[in-house]
Amino acid sequence: MSDFMLWLHANYIRPQIDAVEKNEYEFHFHIVERKLSPANQLNLEHILEFTAIQAFLLGFRTSEGLTPLPPRSHNL
Repeated sequence: MSDFMLWLHANYIRPQIDAVEKNEYEFHFHIVERKLSPANQLNLEHILEFTAIQAFLLGFRTSEGLTPLPPRSHNL
């Protein structure tokens, strides 16, 4: 994994994930966090980091077919 992708995960992808409402999934996150040893919690963090980066890259590669966003207003 490149240093840039790790930086992107830490500074953009992870904050976006953390900001999302987990709702009915919150319970499952807590169960896993309580059951794992500290070493396995670190392993899980690396797995989630890898998965999030790959999902971001997939979205980046496949976004060409998405409908363009409407132009932003310049009246800020």
